[in-house]
Amino acid sequence: MSSSQAQDATGTGVTSTGDAPFFPMSREAGCPFDPPRQLREAAASNPVSRVTIWNDSTPWIITGHAEQRALLSDPRVSVNDRLPGFPHWHAGMEQVSTRRAPSVFNTDPPEHTRFRRMMTAPFTFKRVNAMRAVVQEITDDLIDQMLAGPRPTDLVEAIALPLPSRMICSIMGVPYEDQKTFSEQAGIGMKKDVTVEAQIASFRWQHDYLADLVRARMAEPRDDVVSDLAQRVTNGEITVEEAAAMGVGLFVAGHETSANMIALATVALLEHPDQLAILRDSDDPQVAATAVEELLRYLGIVHMAQRRIAKEDIEIGGQTIKAGEGILIELASANRDPRVFPDPDALDLHRPASAHHAFGFGLHQCIGQQLARVELQVVYGTLFRRIPTLSLATSIDKIEFKHDGIAYGVYHLPVTW
Repeated sequence: MSSSQAQDATGTGVTSTGDAPFFPMSREAGCPFDPPRQLREAAASNPVSRVTIWNDSTPWIITGHAEQRALLSDPRVSVNDRLPGFPHWHAGMEQVSTRRAPSVFNTDPPEHTRFRRMMTAPFTFKRVNAMRAVVQEITDDLIDQMLAGPRPTDLVEAIALPLPSRMICSIMGVPYEDQKTFSEQAGIGMKKDVTVEAQIASFRWQHDYLADLVRARMAEPRDDVVSDLAQRVTNGEITVEEAAAMGVGLFVAGHETSANMIALATVALLEHPDQLAILRDSDDPQVAATAVEELLRYLGIVHMAQRRIAKEDIEIGGQTIKAGEGILIELASANRDPRVFPDPDALDLHRPASAHHAFGFGLHQCIGQQLARVELQVVYGTLFRRIPTLSLATSIDKIEFKHDGIAYGVYHLPVTW
């Protein structure tokens, strides 16, 4: 935060202009599952407004559900983070953007279309649904190990992190013994206060690791995503740097958000025993599937907003977003938009919530969302039925939530049974 920005008593920053509040805002004490009140209220009353970010720029923040869908589908809105005025997460990300090769994560059509086509095959609904038995086996194995271990235990280390990590390592072909180091390096760039030097060093480590793995798979291919990317390098379709960029993005997205969802949803369900009973008392897969969509809506894991920039002037929500102005798509607030979700601050596992934006919307929505859904459906549908007495081993006010990261969740979750 710059010297021209101050913090008010609630932790919600305000700028020296007094007009555009500082983003990201703190969640109110006692409301660990809710986006900041100011953003929730804006979703219906002021869905297109300004905020101030770390470099004193004032991009637009989009909190309304309909407004987000319009912009996320608009070809005049770009994800190209090299364009002047792009609203980066922090200074480190700004520096890394000039070093990162083009990939599905930072290009627009037609480049984006070409890259995305290369990456979708392993994550189709049919392919992922065929992995459900493997996800179930891993989940049961992790629960067996947890039950055989000491009490209390940390659910993050026991289940929430290893399940999606083992799955994404298997799909991509990353040796599982390297997962911990890779996750630690990826986590550096997920912090709001990371230094530029640390961000660049972390980026370089991740890039070099994937580039070396791509080269190894070019020599000795296997049945995995990295080998598929390596074959495309051999065919001259992409470069090693582009393959590495896609690999890094897939790995980080493939385990970080799912791990946070598993742990944070466990806290939410244990704090809402009436809703937990809906999952625990049913073995109907559709009940678990509906519950997953509502938990995705309710929890808002991505709480630093998706970042975009306008390539042309855009009229929306009574405002004009001019070419070259940054745009923050604040997904969690749209998921609490009362125009779409009645009584949005209530957790209701019977709610048909499939219109949520937890995975984004439009061309750039999450490639791995079907894998995430299967993982969450299996975990939520298994954990509470196998351990019906599962409970927090601490009070909720002592749990350390990830207020300092790009992805929201908990660092540790002590549980007992």
